[in-house]
Amino acid sequence: MKTVIIGGGLAGLAAAYKLGPKDNIILIEKEPELGGMASSYKICGYTIEKYYHHIFTSDKELISLIEELGLGNRLEWLKGTTGYYFDGKIYPMNTPLEILKALPLMDVIRLTFLVLKSRSIKDRTPFDEITAKKWILDTAGESVYNNFFLPLLLSKFGDNKEKVSAAWLLGRVQIRSNRGTKGERLGYMRGGFELLLEKMVENIRKTGGIIEQGNVSRIDIAGGSIKGVTVDGKLIECDRIISTVAPHVLEKLMETRLLGLDMNISYQGTACALFGLKEKIMDDIYWLNIKEDVPFGAVIEHTNFIPESDYGERLMYVTTYFQDPQSQLWRSRNEEVIELYLQGLEKLFPGFREKVKWWRLRRDMDTAPVYEVGYGKKVLPYETKIKGLYLAGMFSDSNYPERSMNGSILAGFKCAEAVLKQV
Repeated sequence: MKTVIIGGGLAGLAAAYKLGPKDNIILIEKEPELGGMASSYKICGYTIEKYYHHIFTSDKELISLIEELGLGNRLEWLKGTTGYYFDGKIYPMNTPLEILKALPLMDVIRLTFLVLKSRSIKDRTPFDEITAKKWILDTAGESVYNNFFLPLLLSKFGDNKEKVSAAWLLGRVQIRSNRGTKGERLGYMRGGFELLLEKMVENIRKTGGIIEQGNVSRIDIAGGSIKGVTVDGKLIECDRIISTVAPHVLEKLMETRLLGLDMNISYQGTACALFGLKEKIMDDIYWLNIKEDVPFGAVIEHTNFIPESDYGERLMYVTTYFQDPQSQLWRSRNEEVIELYLQGLEKLFPGFREKVKWWRLRRDMDTAPVYEVGYGKKVLPYETKIKGLYLAGMFSDSNYPERSMNGSILAGFKCAEAVLKQV
């Protein structure tokens, strides 16, 4: 039996890793490098992710995989400090006292109540039909919404901020409220998550799996069953296909109406810049959320989380989401986007431009679903009505209500389990 996996991101690699010992695997990735959003730059003797990454203590499948691959000694748990920029100043937001300094007392009390209430909710399903805005207003009031949540929703969802479901918000709060008195406990692999990708690829190839770069143009179906896939004009016959691409991309490869599923899942893009810097920018703040008129939503000073000595220089991510393919962040040249970011960074950190040694920019159109009201009903199954066609990715249940590396690994594993049930 032969299985073709379309897409070499974490979900595709995880499925190949699980299936490899029991199936003939061919994984097709269109990009030169594997890993999708978990891929890395190779800079001056070290690797660093193209998009910022860390993991949570609740990421059980990912942590287990890291240990299974013999990389447990690389995983370290460190303090991830956060801050909030507004009114021309950075406010640390880690301890109760710091939060009291940043927000009015009544806002802190209401925000605390919202977090505690979120933690107590076990079934998020009913909240899929309520907007995050309505639930915040009803639970904590307008001031907490405007002062704390609105900038976060705006930076993450832009014009779609009022469409996002309360189920997404609850999931987000439940994941991110794992804090001690000094900050959030976050995990990172020293040497980078590229080590994880390399080990997965090594194991896939050891079990006979084939990994190729190519462009899939068609999925061939006959009599309700998978027959093959066309890659760079060549037909590869197979028994099964696992597609990890976004639904709108899958629509270009086959007649998705045959699936009888709602494929109308909106995605948004990300423009993530990485700067190599001459010196430290923020005092002990890893993640800075921003309430300011700048063209990005967050600044992540990576070397305030992982020691500068691992890289020999300071590293900082600057990132935002965009919802429209006509966005300046998508249509402009790399240099123009970086200039836009630099202008915003100068507003926050005067003299920032002179501290930049180099930059890189990564942009993708399909980096995250928009978790709109009713999204829960659109989550796609692993097994479809087409015999031999399986789906796994950011649209899977493991990535709702919040996508993550762990969610993509789990999607790949669950999809592999669905395949093996039919073998």
